[in-house]
Amino acid sequence: MNIIVKAGILLAVLSGYSQAQEPKDTFCGIKNTAFVAGEVITMKVFYNSLGVYIGAGEATFTSSLERFNGKSVYHCVGEGKSYSFFDNFFKVRDRYETYIDTSSMLPVKFIRNVDEGGYKIYNNVTFNHSAGTAITTKGVFKTTSCIQDVISAIYYARNINFDKYKPGDKIPFDMFLDDEVYHLYIRYIGKENVKTRYGKFRAIKFKPLLIKGTMFDGGEKMTAWVSDDPNHLILRVESPIAVGSVKVDMYGYKNLRYPLTSLVGLR
Repeated sequence: MNIIVKAGILLAVLSGYSQAQEPKDTFCGIKNTAFVAGEVITMKVFYNSLGVYIGAGEATFTSSLERFNGKSVYHCVGEGKSYSFFDNFFKVRDRYETYIDTSSMLPVKFIRNVDEGGYKIYNNVTFNHSAGTAITTKGVFKTTSCIQDVISAIYYARNINFDKYKPGDKIPFDMFLDDEVYHLYIRYIGKENVKTRYGKFRAIKFKPLLIKGTMFDGGEKMTAWVSDDPNHLILRVESPIAVGSVKVDMYGYKNLRYPLTSLVGLR
């Protein structure tokens, strides 16, 4: 059940290891216009192996405004857990935290604290963007400019102006994960209506390129939708996995920055 719940915890939107070419654009210089401190988003993870989707776990994302080393930061937390039924097979309690500089939207600290079936991982990362390094529990590692972590990348990507891209365009970025730098991108697909467990939305659709060897199949088989309004709220993620498939749906929200005008009908 590990791969099922991890899909919801990380949303699987931006964390696939990709085969990106050298970026022709940059993932830098964006200002936050999409979310505010106090926002809460709840996602539900469904697993499908025999044509029926079953609720397997839940992920919650929260944001607050704090001070960190004299800087104003967004403290964004992603927490995931398996439901009690799946706890009998593989209990998951994961927590990811990032502290994002409000002026640059770059992470200054990232904490990964996971417990998956009794296997525990803890990693504490401090980013020094001026020196181009990340100091972790295992040492000091070189990073690239505009580096993101798993959670900061999700909030950063919500501020992308998709209107300046054409269907098929790649949007590249770099992510630091497990003491390595990964060169990633998402491919903008276009706009369409999507019907979720919450309701029907006008949505922006994109795909990350994944390689075989992660929890997901290789290629551009994963699909994600965000709301086609200024919130760019994550609505749905779908992907095949080694056995069956997963679907992650937005199930609830609080304190959005703007009205959710992309919602065109409740379920």
